[in-house]
Amino acid sequence: MGKDAKKKSGSAGGSGSGRRLGKSEYLEKLSELELELNELARWLQHTGKRLLVLIEGRDTAGKGGVINAISSTLNPRQCRTVALAKPSERERTQWYFQRYVEHLPAAGEIVLFDRSWYNRAGVERVMGFCTEAEAKAFLEQVPVFERLLVDDGLMLLKYWLTVDQAQQEERFAERLADPLKRWKLSPIDLKSREKYADYTAAREKMLAATHTKRAPWTLVDFNDQRAGRLKLIRHLLDSVPDRAVPETPVEFPPLGHAPLVERYKAKPRPI
Repeated sequence: MGKDAKKKSGSAGGSGSGRRLGKSEYLEKLSELELELNELARWLQHTGKRLLVLIEGRDTAGKGGVINAISSTLNPRQCRTVALAKPSERERTQWYFQRYVEHLPAAGEIVLFDRSWYNRAGVERVMGFCTEAEAKAFLEQVPVFERLLVDDGLMLLKYWLTVDQAQQEERFAERLADPLKRWKLSPIDLKSREKYADYTAAREKMLAATHTKRAPWTLVDFNDQRAGRLKLIRHLLDSVPDRAVPETPVEFPPLGHAPLVERYKAKPRPI
């Protein structure tokens, strides 16, 4: 499967040149998947299984969008998104995986990592935020760490979103032009424009070291973000094929009286 992952990573280039998925078609297909995602959530609650999903990829690939597509119709108490800021001075002195461990899912939960411990294999390595020795040590340790998680019963899915540089440039420009998206454009993002090839090399080293039988990577073409979201969610659902759980019927008896109207005696009033 390692060879397959490399083939996918190489074949992603130029794959965004076909017909783009329209918004109405996308929403129609997404609504069908949302029903299955809620079915998956009920199955997790019923079985007590734990699901951890890592969403990785280049800047502007579409990590936030697909995480929102997965989680928007799920109970936020059951499905959490984790997007950690840069480590504090104290966290820098901890075991590297330590600050991630506290966010792992408990029974019945889904946790979606918007970037994860793989920061060390990507942005930290490429931008010089860690030493080469630290990056190499990470690549040796992470398969062991993930094997422990999977052996403990955690369901671990790892996705890398691929995007060609032409698409990345368009999305950077869109963020710059749109005041509602400009917050997404950081100095690190701007520097990354110069290091597209370096990120490719770092990704290939990461795949070679961490695409394992217990914790494989799945690469998803995100040149068309709408199509990419649908493909990723479909793969996620197909990774848990037997998830049918009888739905408990909810009794909804008549109210028994005329609906009441809000009344206020204190000074504050609704605006």
